[in-house]
Amino acid sequence: MTIAEQIYREAQTLPDELAQEVLDFIGYIETKYHLKSAKDRDLLAAQGPAMARIWDNRADDEAWNDL
Repeated sequence: MTIAEQIYREAQTLPDELAQEVLDFIGYIETKYHLKSAKDRDLLAAQGPAMARIWDNRADDEAWNDL
């Protein structure tokens, strides 16, 4: 079993809040070691405000609020 597979198995057992912390840490490592191109980082940064507006709809569409 590879290390990535071990991480995947362990992450599956975590509650969503802790799994999000693991995901955030992976993003930190990718940034720290320049594992993502500047183009990818720029794209992710640009998507943030637009997606926040879409997902923060304050009950406009209750079906999507728990995703």
